[in-house]
Amino acid sequence: MSGEDEEIRAGGETAGDGIRGTARGTAPVPLSVLDLVTVGAGSTASRAVRTAVDIARTAERRGFHRYWVAEHHSMPGVASSSPAVLLAHLAAHTERIRLGSGGVMLPNHAPLVIAEQFGTLEAMAPGRIDLGLGRAPGTDGATAAALRRTDRLHEGADEFPQQLAELTRFLDDSFPDGHPYAKIHAVPGPVQATSPGGVQDPHRPPLWLLGSSGFSARLAGTLGLPFAFAHHFSAANTLPALDLYRASFRPSEALAEPYALIGVAALAAEAEQEARRQVMTGALSMVRLRTGRPGLVPSPEEAEAYRFNEWERGFVDSWLGNVIHGTPDAVRQGLDDLAKRTGADELMITANAHGGPARLRSYELIADAYGLPG
Repeated sequence: MSGEDEEIRAGGETAGDGIRGTARGTAPVPLSVLDLVTVGAGSTASRAVRTAVDIARTAERRGFHRYWVAEHHSMPGVASSSPAVLLAHLAAHTERIRLGSGGVMLPNHAPLVIAEQFGTLEAMAPGRIDLGLGRAPGTDGATAAALRRTDRLHEGADEFPQQLAELTRFLDDSFPDGHPYAKIHAVPGPVQATSPGGVQDPHRPPLWLLGSSGFSARLAGTLGLPFAFAHHFSAANTLPALDLYRASFRPSEALAEPYALIGVAALAAEAEQEARRQVMTGALSMVRLRTGRPGLVPSPEEAEAYRFNEWERGFVDSWLGNVIHGTPDAVRQGLDDLAKRTGADELMITANAHGGPARLRSYELIADAYGLPG
């Protein structure tokens, strides 16, 4: 085996297109992890980042396919405002698992900046980086305006296809002659191979489109890109969006056939009562977010003591209806049923709970339920 082959194997690149995973154990499809790097009451962002490392290492050891972090802003309980920074840290603490953004909110950034950030990540962890992109701000309107230095937020979302095309050209170094950006190059990137003595890097982060409605589903299908749907907070739209993606799909250099993963809120504990106790912390956190009071993720004791009003109770009941929780066997059955019902090619699990130990334990229990290695 050549040195380059050894580097690719160490980097964890999967066979084929670097997108499709392999189901392990008795799992119906590949299993992955979505992490918001949550900060619980009484804890700190530093501890949340250490937990993220622990979860990523656990996911790698147990055979989960990929680990993604999501861009959010102005939310005290979510420490993932800078995906590229977090991914660099996680890359240094893992060896094989794919790492990526679920996602970077492209309208918040200049495409060249994202191309440079993820080109750098690719250089750090060759063959292991995914670039998932969304068009929502990942925050409220005022924060989005501060991020983008403009109040024309709707224009930013409407321009997403153009921003995506620009980002793709920077990643591929493929602006045509005469284009204003033809002599601008994202570095690290392909331009280095055309410099004297340059060698072409064989890797380029696969692009994914993320969505919670039909817009990105159709765009991903038309462009022949993999698609990630946010089932965990938009369950009613899951089947229509996946149907639209598959119907719109056109083969591309990236994919010959559609590939769709869905984000799933799921938490397992040894006892059903304990699982319910843990997910109620996420439920209360969501109530506060939806009513304009975002904060740290409350403790189980705080969630137990909270008195929900009628509207809040209805919201919690609806929200928990889309959170798979309970014993490991119950969670496995829920995930199996969801995979069968949606035809998803991959399930990306996010565990909503106050403390790192409960979330880590949940991933271990789910891995045990499916007989994953480790």
